[in-house]
Parts: sequence; structure tokens; C-alpha cells
Amino acid sequence: MSSNLEITRKACVVGWPIAHSRSPIIHNFWLTHLGLAGSYESVAVTPPDFASFAHDLAANGFVGANVTIPHKQTAFEVCGKVSPTAASLGAVNTLWLEHGALCGDNTDVAGFLAALDEEAPGWDTASGPAVVLGAGGAARAVVHALRHRGKRVLLANRTRARAESLATDAGAGVEVYDWAQLPSALEGASLLVNTTSLGMKGHPALDIDLAPLPPHAVVNDIVYFPLETTLLRAAKSRGLRTVSGVGMLLHQAAPGFERWFGVRPSVTPELRGLVEADVLKSL
Repeated sequence: MSSNLEITRKACVVGWPIAHSRSPIIHNFWLTHLGLAGSYESVAVTPPDFASFAHDLAANGFVGANVTIPHKQTAFEVCGKVSPTAASLGAVNTLWLEHGALCGDNTDVAGFLAALDEEAPGWDTASGPAVVLGAGGAARAVVHALRHRGKRVLLANRTRARAESLATDAGAGVEVYDWAQLPSALEGASLLVNTTSLGMKGHPALDIDLAPLPPHAVVNDIVYFPLETTLLRAAKSRGLRTVSGVGMLLHQAAPGFERWFGVRPSVTPELRGLVEADVLKSL
């Protein structure tokens, strides 16, 4: 029988804006599927109000929260304790409470790796470096993940200075390429990851020539709106293995759910189908 604590246990996702978030679909599916008492909701919080919201989590009845744009860096700053991954990235996307203290982690790294492992098994044993496009927060998580698996990273961003800053922070094993040098960066690469907003609905398409990629290469676009971007379509037309952004979205959610509700959930085809259907409905 559920205790009163379990009945009142609730979590949320906080961002500005927040209406686009699929996190409530994911977490409420798990709560229902696992038969757990609890709730998960979305909360819109402006940047000036985020720090006080985070400090008042318990007072507002929350046991934890997911954090999305634009609050991840501020979330890191207000935490009393952070995971080594969050410390390396300077960003937090998952909050929870330990003995009243606000704690934070960044599960984007684990989510990115889990999606690749599931949808493109063996990707990390293939020869050749990984090419990462972009130098924002998502790129930092992806580069951290790739270096953790021992992959050499070739980083390209339209603004070279941002890429150089990321490479400096990441340390050895990351080399910066100019955007115009992409064809040479792709030669022999085993993985291409797009972390930019190019290809997202409402943004310009990511139009690059994939011809230099070898046949064993995997192409991963962390954009999931639309489900199949121009980049993924181009990769499929070449017969390359592809990984969409939905997998990362689903897998990054699991660690937080486990912290808040005490059970490690599974990413199932049913859940993926539910989220993909919602994305299609919104296009």
C-alpha cells in the first residue's frame, strides 16, 4: 500500500517557455505504467525568478525537477551539491533534495550515450573520430560523452571562437575545424552529431554533403522536432545508420525519475511511440 509520502510525491519540469516540453508525457507514462502514486507537471518560470523557485522546491511540494532552457546554468549555480558530470559542464538539468540540500546532475551525457548504444550498437568501437556540429550547451554534453568513451572529437561551429572555447574546456582529444573544412573533417569519421538548431522546425535546414562519410558511419541529430530532419533523410539515402533526438530525450529522463520516485524506468517502444505521435501532432 502506498504511503502518504508516495501519494504526495510530485516533480516537474521548469523552463521559459515550457509548453513545448514532452517531459510530462514521459514521466506520467512511467508513473502510470509502474503503478506509482505521484505526479509530474510543467512549470513556466522566468529567468529572474528561477533561483527562488529552485530554493523553494520543497516548500512548493516538489521532490525534484527537470530543468530546461534557459535555466541549466543558473541551476548549476544555485545547487549546494552537484555531480562530477554537472561540474564538468557547468550546467544542471536534474534537481533533487538530500536532507534539505539542493542537488544537481546533468543527465544529457548519459541520455546521449544510452540512445546511441540502443540504436547504433557498436558505434564506439568503430574506427575514426566523431564530428560534432555546434558549440552550445548541448555540444558540451555531447563532447563530454564522446571523450568519456575515448572518441577523438572534431568540432565545427560557424563561430570558431565558441568552438575553441569549448575545446579548451574539454581538454585533449578535441580539435577545432572551420565550417568550410567540414568535408575534410567528415573523411573517415565514424560518427556525425548535429547539436545545432539547424534542421529544427522554424530554423534553416542543415544542408551539408555527407559524401565524405565512410559507409560504417552513424549520423545522429539531437533535434527531434521534426522526427526526421533533412540531415537524417540524407544519411538514410546513403544507407548510413541514423539516430534521432527522441532517444536522447527519453533516456535522459530516466535517472531523474529514479531519484524522485525510487524506481528505474525503461524506455520502451510504447513510450517512444507516444512521444513521437505527440511530436507529429504538433508539426
